[in-house]
Amino acid sequence: MSEGKARRRYDREFKEGAVRLVLEGGQTMAGTARDLGITENMLQRWKKEYLEDREHAFPGTGRMKPHEAEVYHLKRRIAELEQEREILKKALAIFSKHPK
Repeated sequence: MSEGKARRRYDREFKEGAVRLVLEGGQTMAGTARDLGITENMLQRWKKEYLEDREHAFPGTGRMKPHEAEVYHLKRRIAELEQEREILKKALAIFSKHPK
């Protein structure tokens, strides 16, 4: 990995504020991005995410959107059930080898 600029992180308030400048402030996408020191593509992506789901836009580190959290928990449960199934298979193999 090359040593370049450290990746900057922006909090939810910054992203919402930037998007609102474009949507409500009547500023251009390019001008707003330049003024804030971000790329126009980044601002466009934030705007798209904000317009798709304002309430759950920009969940941040450690916080997931409700459907993402559900998928995460379901995947964890599937992994647990698969482990239990493997244990039961091994137990069945062990008990079926020994005569009564």
